[in-house]
Amino acid sequence: MALSTKQRIGIASGVVVAIVGAVVGILLSRSPAPIALRPTTTAPPTTTTTTPGLSVPFGYCPLTDIKAPTSVPNRPALAIKVGNEPITSRPQSGLNEADIVFDTPAEGYIMRYVMVFQCQDASAVGPDRSVRWVDWHILRQLVHPVIAYAGGIGYNLNIVAGLKWARADNLLGNAGGAGYRTTNRSAPDNLYTSTSALYALSPGFNKKWGSPRPIFSYSATPSSMAKPLASVQINFSYDTDAIWSWNKGLGKWVHAYTSGPDIDALTGRPVVTDNVVVLVTKYRFGPYAEHIGGSGDFQSETIGTGSGYILRNGTTEKVTWTRRFVSDPWTFTGADGKVVALAPGKTFVEIVPNTTAAAKGALTFTQ
Repeated sequence: MALSTKQRIGIASGVVVAIVGAVVGILLSRSPAPIALRPTTTAPPTTTTTTPGLSVPFGYCPLTDIKAPTSVPNRPALAIKVGNEPITSRPQSGLNEADIVFDTPAEGYIMRYVMVFQCQDASAVGPDRSVRWVDWHILRQLVHPVIAYAGGIGYNLNIVAGLKWARADNLLGNAGGAGYRTTNRSAPDNLYTSTSALYALSPGFNKKWGSPRPIFSYSATPSSMAKPLASVQINFSYDTDAIWSWNKGLGKWVHAYTSGPDIDALTGRPVVTDNVVVLVTKYRFGPYAEHIGGSGDFQSETIGTGSGYILRNGTTEKVTWTRRFVSDPWTFTGADGKVVALAPGKTFVEIVPNTTAAAKGALTFTQ
């Protein structure tokens, strides 16, 4: 059943209150009923798949299809978990330097980022937060990534630390030397790291696996099915929304909230991207809660098939996404049955719960 705007506002408002110590039990009564999905209780398999390989030209960054300034770094993708709570986590550092950013729902429809770096570096990335179930299910398609995070519940910590295909760097554990605390924010939103510090922890892993494969297909122009678009607003919950507006002068999508523009704290510049992928997914609540009395871990189902939208070059196209195995990248297919490609450049992936997408006014496209 789709959540009304009032319900979503109530949930997220409660989560913000919980941050400052209010009673959580009341909030739980407003949580939507979980959707029954095929359970996933173990780590993703390490087998290869039969998905057709994606490629970019030699000397081009594998996760953006942009020519590298000198050469493509011989290192795997580095995925860093970053908070996105209203007020306490914003503005974040590193959003404009990442090749791909996944915007993932957590408890109470508060969002968390997974920033993925490979071709660029960022001297400050954060605030760094905990690992979640959805993280390794998204990141397996990067084949052999480094996953960096700040703690988490025991179940998730045990799973990610035991992955055979990834390196796990816990900034509150084995990778503590790569993190540092700032003095201008309060814990837990004052923990930061850098790409250089994390890559320095694993020279052997970096050399062994090298650069990742692409996970998107690219084309110079949109397909003939794409329609002009000025903006999209995704209202996840109260004060947790995402607005992407096309800026023709920049040739970029510019990110904002209803409360104002989004700024990358590392550079002081507006957060921009070349592509926005809206991925509508089913979800369930897992058996383990992040907080005493809280709901289980929010588990977005990113394997299978579902609806979505590709935003690029001031256009949008409705697509069907398909992903057969956890180690496969997504395939996006348009209404004409053809594969829909992204524009060369940076990509934001907005993972939108199907109940949010179905709620009146929660997913708004403006021509």
